[in-house]
Amino acid sequence: MGLLDNVLGAAAQSMGGQNGNATNWVPLISGLLATAAQGGLAGVLQQLQASGLGEQVQSWISTGSNLPVSGDQLGAALGGSGGLLGQLAQQADVSPAVAGEQLSQWLPQIVDRLSPQGQLPAGAGGLGDIAGMLGGLLNR
Repeated sequence: MGLLDNVLGAAAQSMGGQNGNATNWVPLISGLLATAAQGGLAGVLQQLQASGLGEQVQSWISTGSNLPVSGDQLGAALGGSGGLLGQLAQQADVSPAVAGEQLSQWLPQIVDRLSPQGQLPAGAGGLGDIAGMLGGLLNR
């Protein structure tokens, strides 16, 4: 089981096992986190904040409870079927609506897991950077 599988498994466990098998969504999540054009995770979060989802993003990073986000909100922020969300949906072989809905469930949990101290670690860029950040999470 890979590093991302472990993070997704931990997120799924914290969500009470909702949304099926986490490994089915590895292409979707890894594509989002590794998107060089968006600056990796930090870039994606900045894009979400710039699109009016700053309060939600901050709640995922903070130590409090996570505010929800809808698939439609993520779709609008990530460019819908013609933008990043459409590309990710194609990679995961699902519709943009399904991709948005799944990301709305997974992304808050993943960001929450990556920021246990209430802030993203320095260098929260692409998937390679995330691999270095997650060592402590997997040993809990």
